[in-house]
Amino acid sequence: MDGVPRVPEQRTPVSGPRPDEGTRHGGRQEQRGRQEQPGPKEQPRERRDDERGGHQTLDAVRFSVLGPVRAWRGGESLNTGSPQQRALLAALLLRDGRTATAAELIDGIWGEEPPSQALAAVRTYASRLRKALDPGVLVSESGGYAIRAGADTLDLTVAQDLAADAEKSRASGDRCQARTLINKALGLWDGEPLASVPGPYAENQRARLEEWRLQLTETRLDLDLEVGCHAEAIAELTALTAAHPLRERLRELLMLALYRSGRQAEALAVYADTRRLLADELGVDPRPELTHLQQRILEADADLARPVEPAPSAAPALVRPAQLPATVPDFTGRAAFVRELGDRLARAESGVMAVSALAGIGGVGKTTLAVHVAHAARSHFPDGQLYVDLQGAGSRAAEPETVLGAFLRALGTPDTAIPDTLDERAALYRSTLDGRRILILLDNARDASQIRPLLPGTTGCAALVTSRVRMVDLAGAHLVDLDVMSPEEALRLFTRIVGEERVASEREAALDVVGACGFLPLAIRIAASRLAARRTWTVSVLAAKLADERRRLDELQAGDLAVKATFELGYGQLEPPQARAFRLLGLADGPDISLAAAAAVLDQPLRETEDLLESLVDTSLLESAAPGRYRYHDLVRLYARACAERDEEPPVERDRALSRLLDFYLATAAAVYALERPGDRLVDHLEPTGRAGLPFGDRGEALDWLHTEAECILACAQQSTDAASVQRAVDLLLAAKDLSESGANFRRYEHAAHLVLDAARRTGNLRAEGRVRTALTHVFHIAGRFDQAEAEAEAAMALADNDPIPGGYAPNIRGFIAIYQKRYSEAERYLGLAIDNFRADGNRPSEASALCNLSRAHLAMGRTTSAVELAKQGVEIYDQQGLTLRLANGRYALGLALTQAGQFGEALDQLTYALGIFHENRQPLWEGVTHFRLAEVHLAAHRPTLAAAHAEQAIALRGIGGEWRRGTVLTVLGKALDHLGQVDRSRACWGEALAIFEGLGSPEAGEVRSLLSTVNAA
Repeated sequence: MDGVPRVPEQRTPVSGPRPDEGTRHGGRQEQRGRQEQPGPKEQPRERRDDERGGHQTLDAVRFSVLGPVRAWRGGESLNTGSPQQRALLAALLLRDGRTATAAELIDGIWGEEPPSQALAAVRTYASRLRKALDPGVLVSESGGYAIRAGADTLDLTVAQDLAADAEKSRASGDRCQARTLINKALGLWDGEPLASVPGPYAENQRARLEEWRLQLTETRLDLDLEVGCHAEAIAELTALTAAHPLRERLRELLMLALYRSGRQAEALAVYADTRRLLADELGVDPRPELTHLQQRILEADADLARPVEPAPSAAPALVRPAQLPATVPDFTGRAAFVRELGDRLARAESGVMAVSALAGIGGVGKTTLAVHVAHAARSHFPDGQLYVDLQGAGSRAAEPETVLGAFLRALGTPDTAIPDTLDERAALYRSTLDGRRILILLDNARDASQIRPLLPGTTGCAALVTSRVRMVDLAGAHLVDLDVMSPEEALRLFTRIVGEERVASEREAALDVVGACGFLPLAIRIAASRLAARRTWTVSVLAAKLADERRRLDELQAGDLAVKATFELGYGQLEPPQARAFRLLGLADGPDISLAAAAAVLDQPLRETEDLLESLVDTSLLESAAPGRYRYHDLVRLYARACAERDEEPPVERDRALSRLLDFYLATAAAVYALERPGDRLVDHLEPTGRAGLPFGDRGEALDWLHTEAECILACAQQSTDAASVQRAVDLLLAAKDLSESGANFRRYEHAAHLVLDAARRTGNLRAEGRVRTALTHVFHIAGRFDQAEAEAEAAMALADNDPIPGGYAPNIRGFIAIYQKRYSEAERYLGLAIDNFRADGNRPSEASALCNLSRAHLAMGRTTSAVELAKQGVEIYDQQGLTLRLANGRYALGLALTQAGQFGEALDQLTYALGIFHENRQPLWEGVTHFRLAEVHLAAHRPTLAAAHAEQAIALRGIGGEWRRGTVLTVLGKALDHLGQVDRSRACWGEALAIFEGLGSPEAGEVRSLLSTVNAA
């Protein structure tokens, strides 16, 4: 669709789009709509007026027809009377203020067989409504009635306005805004339009509004795909195609969403299902658009990815002689900055003196950009361009009076007329510029005080300033923070210097080179220049040289250009406390660092630490990634570490700084664990720390910290591999084990655990080895790699030696694995051991976990009654302990037992309750698994549409437990689709599941083969 759909025509116009009813059970729109729509007592119109900038008062009467026909005054719901009275009100509201005659109203309410007293009834209804509403709202005129109210008093009008705004946004290219506006419009519906309103008029309007709602849902889904939300759209599209099987546009969107999610076979299966259905039901072929899309999918058409068109580059400027240095012939990228600065310089021609100050790290390309922009803007400054290198990064910055003397001579002032003092030279300089249009480029400034005397004081002139320091104290300046290049820009610059022919055959190696350069223009230019000068080198040779971090800065020098020398200029100007902070913070491996963690590294109070870090940000040696968070450019970090090795005294202070950081993360992660799992004894067995962690007000705040710091925590753990730190590194992984259940952090957690395991074995720390193997047991179990999990659990139990962590947690998981591998007697033995060990340690929450797992074992052995009882025991412990998240695990286990007992209603209640908790606590693994179990229950209860929707949501969450779990979900999804008659798509799901199970050697492959043979034989 090219635009937002308009409401279908009617004889009495009404406007507004709406999503389809099929989304109520299976899709995302139900949740979005429920979150945004107001209830009868929530003053809905007042809130919408705030959103749209309206001026409705609190007491204005407001109406809704996108659901039950209702009226409010402020927060009070008004009595709209009987169904026929509401039918009259609806008929008037939908006429947009125009008069409806009594005959039209009678025909609309009762149709061709009105009662004998219909006219009297209409008058009675009108009289009652007039009393309920504000004076002047319902008026009588010309033998009929009309509603006179503001345009924004009806929810339908608001929806129409939002749809119109969305169409404008989409036409202007702002798809995200259009999508937001459409979602707001869809959120105004509250169930069926004109719900329970009788009469032929209401019936016609209901059908019209429902069709519009569906059209608008299609448009919003189209926008979802355009902005890259294809994976999230699949579940909703699956439900919608089940509810509207003949609607080809929905099928087309589903095919495209599946294709963009890497599910090409399913996308083609959707087309096959559609073609068969249309032939069986209507005797027609799919429309040409659907057939064309199928052909493009078969051909793996790359254009289906819809690449964003690159922004147009700035038009080249006319070259004119002046003091400006020559612009580089291979200037690349920075199109947005070129336009932004060029526009400001162009406005100086109309009478505004423009000052733009560019700041950034050394080597980021400030001078190159400024010179390029200045050349492009020369036509706006026909009276000349001045340039000076102020040498602000060095030890001897240029004096302003010296610069003014040079500028005055360049402007034609004789030496004899140039005064001696700074103030007199500055005054003469400004007088000389008066009436001229001149551009001044002040390069490499030290600070604002150095450049203030050099700024023109007249309109029509402009100044461009570059500096490593942000000129926050330069009044009226337009500040620009220049960052490194994007990967695409960096590769283009490298290619332009080296040559297309050499790069084209080694594109991946070229990407490695620019990545090793940290996308810093100076570093890229040096690396490319070295390669261009060595015809015998390949790009891969250069990439290999730069891969060694300890040698990288030494490799990045060519002639008089050197990255290290550029950084050295800035480091040399730091005060001792700044230099110490610069060195020590560079030791941490995380992508960035929080203020609190930095305070631990420096062993300084928060306020003093913040002052130090902000001063480093001002020098561009450190970046402010977000409020309270800081980061280094990759090459600056390497330089900071080199400085730490060279300058830090005593050398042991480097180890102490990293030890303080490890203590901080361990203490804080333990606090998060304790808040999330009250009563769990694991934290009581962790290594003591010499530094306190952060306090938290509630679990939400604690979880926010854990997931925000995830990369930094895992980087710290894998960096702490010496004998003095490895035990704390292991305990940090245990305290932060929630990260292993997060799809975003799972692989990083596993990698860190392997590195720490190697360190524990290398240092001979058996206690650390037993614990990290327990952590890996949990990791492999979550991933569905049961053989690896079993091996790690066995090794952990052998190393337990009275350590309650491997002694309890390892057999608990080992028992769980035995259930999945159908070794039920072994499962019962391991879980019994875990329960005994947890009880001996007083670890009630973990005892409950083992009881719930034992429930699963009994369930598998057909002991349904005891399985339900064990799960209830676990739930009771969690409930007594007030453990919300763990209670969800218990209810999940109870839901499984009740499902097997055939108690589907209660099973759905338990699983739905657990799903809500998992979602609230950001547990995507368990959220996905619970969606899978809900799909199983709905399938058993013969509700295939809901089963397919939950299975799709399980797949969309990604990281739902590794390939084995994905195979089980695809199996259930295929069954649901088979029940819905989508045979080809179900076959595609089972084919993918079979490939997974055969690759893993899983026994589930037999069931899937049987399903495929049945459907192939049909």
